[in-house]
Amino acid sequence: MKNRVPALFAGLLLLAPSGFSKDKNKPTIPVYVLRARTVAVIVDPTAGMSVEDPRANQIAQKDVETALLNWGRFEPIIGTSGTDLIIVIRKGHDRLVDRTIPDPRQNDRAGVITPMDDGISVGAQHGRQPNISNAPNPGQTSTTSPSQAEIGSSDDSFTVYQGGVDNPLEAAPAWKYVRKDALHSHDVPAVDEFRKVLAEADKAAAAKKP
Repeated sequence: MKNRVPALFAGLLLLAPSGFSKDKNKPTIPVYVLRARTVAVIVDPTAGMSVEDPRANQIAQKDVETALLNWGRFEPIIGTSGTDLIIVIRKGHDRLVDRTIPDPRQNDRAGVITPMDDGISVGAQHGRQPNISNAPNPGQTSTTSPSQAEIGSSDDSFTVYQGGVDNPLEAAPAWKYVRKDALHSHDVPAVDEFRKVLAEADKAAAAKKP
C-alpha cells in the first residue's frame, strides 16, 4: 500500500501540467475592450497595395466593418480620434514575395459609415486620416521605384489596439488573430473569433462580481 501512494502521487504530477496549460493559454482580454463601444478599422499603415489586387485591404476593411455592424456590440466609425478601439487589418499574400505599391493613402477616408442591405456605405471624404504611428504620414510619396518586393505571410491579420492614447499602434495589442483567410469576404472568421473570445471574457468578468 505504501508503494502505491508515491506512484499515484507521481502520476498526478504528470497529469497536472496539461490541465493548467489549457487555462494558461486562454487570452486575457483587458477591461477597456469589454467596455468599448466605438471602433475604427484601419489598414495596416505599413502594408503596400498589391499590384495584382490593389483593393484587397480596402475590401477587407469594409467586410470587417460590416461584420462588426451585424454583430451589434461595437459602432464602427471613420477616423481614430476619440475611438475606444482600433482594429488594424492586413491581407496576406498569395506568395511569399509579392509586388506592392507603397501607398499610405489607403486609410484616407472620412465621413460616416451607413449600414446598407448588402453591406455598408462610407460617407464622402473630407480629409486624411491622422498619423497614429511612426509610419509615413498620409500623402507622402516614395522617392524610390513605384513598386517594391514585399515579403510577408500568406495569413491575414486582425489586431486590436486601445484607442484614445498616444501612438496606439506602438503599444502591445489587446488581441490578435492571424490565420489563413481570417479576413475572408462576407463571413470574416476573425470577427467571429473575436466575438467568441469576448463572450468568454464577459462570462469570466460576471463570475467575479459578488
